[in-house]
Amino acid sequence: MSESSLPVALDAMGGDNAPADTIAGAHLAISEYGCDVVLVGDKNVLGSADGIEVVHASEVIEMSDEPAGAVRSKKDSSIVVGAKAVADGEVSSFVSAGNTGAMMAASLLKIGRIRGVS
Repeated sequence: MSESSLPVALDAMGGDNAPADTIAGAHLAISEYGCDVVLVGDKNVLGSADGIEVVHASEVIEMSDEPAGAVRSKKDSSIVVGAKAVADGEVSSFVSAGNTGAMMAASLLKIGRIRGVS
């Protein structure tokens, strides 16, 4: 499977008014732009997500959490699971409106840097 045919992963647990607004945004991306989207988050909270595939993540990194420590301690958080999905080649990209520092830490720790970029 080529990278361009992989879905975009969306952190369903991050951001204001999550998960309702993230699910609505995913539906908009699918219907208006034809994007292939998967949600990353707690299946117990998301339920059927109105028919969108959900990758289960049982933990959430809160906005008040210390970023690097949260990435290391909350290994099943939506941010860590989403970053790992990119690293494993399961999705083309991962988007979150959650804790920006945690996104940066998860990206560096799970995905790594591009060769030659410091």
